Amino acid sequence: MGAIIEKPIERIIQESVPGKQVTIAHVIASPMQDIYERLGIDDKGAIGILTLSPYETAIIAADIVTKAADVEIGFLDRFTGSLIITGDVQSVETALNAANDTLKTLLNFTTAPITRT
Repeated sequence: MGAIIEKPIERIIQESVPGKQVTIAHVIASPMQDIYERLGIDDKGAIGILTLSPYETAIIAADIVTKAADVEIGFLDRFTGSLIITGDVQSVETALNAANDTLKTLLNFTTAPITRT
């Protein structure tokens, strides 16, 4: 009988490394009052949502959106990359477009299309 040849065990270590990307850019044009209450934010019209990685990019995006349009920050979390803004529909859309454009051109991010409900 022939000898049994054992193959060495191959071990792979996988890490999650966030890319430079906008994963969600969404406008809720006419939210139900319950959404404001559950988020703990004031009713200022439309709601804009951005999720970004690396997570600290939410700070940069907050700076961009507030300089680009008449919006207010409803929520900012640098540990999850979440940013929620409020304002009239046009201002929220303008702000999200500014964030996408600036992150793409200045920091070479991959951006998400702005969706709307």
